[in-house]
Amino acid sequence: MLIKRIVVGPLETNCYIVADSSGRGVIIDPGADDQLILNEASQFDIKMILLTHGHADHISALKKVREVTRAPFAIHPLDVSLLGPKSLNYVINPNFSPLPPPDKLLVDNDEINIGELIIKALHTPGHSPGSSCFLINNALFSGDTLFYLGIGRIDLGGDFSMLIDSIKNKLMILADDIKVYPGHGPETTIGTERRGNPFLSSII
Repeated sequence: MLIKRIVVGPLETNCYIVADSSGRGVIIDPGADDQLILNEASQFDIKMILLTHGHADHISALKKVREVTRAPFAIHPLDVSLLGPKSLNYVINPNFSPLPPPDKLLVDNDEINIGELIIKALHTPGHSPGSSCFLINNALFSGDTLFYLGIGRIDLGGDFSMLIDSIKNKLMILADDIKVYPGHGPETTIGTERRGNPFLSSII
């Protein structure tokens, strides 16, 4: 499995391309810089675009990337409202351009197979109502739920208790050696976060 990280936009959002040995793959969180993402994706056969949540810094390049790759996109149903007009994204940025309805809705434990990739959606609300992580083979793409020695912010429609419960009940049950690829910042592992994340010390 190949994982390519592309840091995009002023908030340095991590967009990922994940592909199998034949080049079939997905794009996760096309947040900005659509041409940069498309240049990196041009060597792959992109079958789907996955959104960990609906905040603008994770979706703003979606329209162009979807148009060029012709790949369907998926998000949890509880974050669909963030794609539309007058959403939180519009309140924060009046220049936010609404997006079309998703091609697919992914709820907790849904699985998709794309070539050699086994993709499992984990609903991890807290950063946003529909925040999700994607477990792809032995790698976890955690969006803004879990960072290297940190957790997602909760001041954009989030809930701290819900976020901690999601991390405890959905992520900390995974094996220590699972690599974690967050929505911002460097990669980590479940074991590293279990042992050293200061936000999790009271729940583990």
